[in-house]
Amino acid sequence: MSPTSSTVSRRSALLGALGATAAVAASGLSVRPANATAPMLGATKPSVYRFKLGAYEVTNILDGAIQLDGPHPIFGADQTPEAVAKLAGENFLPPSRMAISFAPVVINTGTELILFDTGNGAGRRPNAGSLRMMLGSAGYTPEQIDVVVLTHFHPDHIGGLMEDGKPAFPNARYVTGAAEYDFWSPADKATGKTERVGKLVQSNVVPFADKMSFLEDNQSVASGITAVDAGGHTPGHLAFHVESDGKRLMITADTANHYVMSLQKPDWEVSFDMNKKKAAESRKEIFGMIAADKIPFTGYHMPFPNVGYVEPMGSGFRYVPAGYQLDLG
Repeated sequence: MSPTSSTVSRRSALLGALGATAAVAASGLSVRPANATAPMLGATKPSVYRFKLGAYEVTNILDGAIQLDGPHPIFGADQTPEAVAKLAGENFLPPSRMAISFAPVVINTGTELILFDTGNGAGRRPNAGSLRMMLGSAGYTPEQIDVVVLTHFHPDHIGGLMEDGKPAFPNARYVTGAAEYDFWSPADKATGKTERVGKLVQSNVVPFADKMSFLEDNQSVASGITAVDAGGHTPGHLAFHVESDGKRLMITADTANHYVMSLQKPDWEVSFDMNKKKAAESRKEIFGMIAADKIPFTGYHMPFPNVGYVEPMGSGFRYVPAGYQLDLG
């Protein structure tokens, strides 16, 4: 048989099959598959991301996320709603709704398992507070945590310190900034304008004071992990510089709370920042260094898996999510 006649035969067979299908349809008989349509399962996203940093392993764990109105006036409170909406639209974001995620970091140095921040804690808010459960998904148990580092004392960072009235990480020692503890720990902070945070500090942080080390700028948690003053968001807010075998990473915590609003417009006011001028200065200084040195960073409220880079953009920075750079070993 010639190639031409073979092609004609295949075309004829196909047309015949289509004709048969059409005939069945015309007869009123169903041509749908026998199985029922699969049910909707709901949106999903990864919740654990691990990568190597020199001799260390770094694991980002999603504690959950919330949806709320915004970005304005949470971000750009000193700007018009129209200006904030315009920036959102330019970055393919909706103008009136936003999501905020929470991502503690675990670093395995080979000798210690170090947890940076403890999430919201179970039951504090819907769709967040799952750190202990997600630790299991990451391959760890709460009992394995050797060190808990608190970047600052906002509830979404200290809420997971206690669970059911007991220490969530019973074998850990604790590290935080001296200025942060000195500001929040006095009993009078549990009243007045600071009541919400102050009460949680009294119940979740103060009980660990005898197991806690207090850092100043440029002091170390462990070999290669150094505190960096990032005050402004709170009085003693800290970022951390991590280095192992020449590989570097910045843990920026809440230095920037939004990957567009706080990075492209670091001078815009953020409602969460207690000292807005100093917070803006910290953003520009820390992300200026990250951009200049071209090192990756992980930010607590960046889009999960919360790891990326920044490059200069006007008077601010453009967030560049990590691709496969950190997966190459």
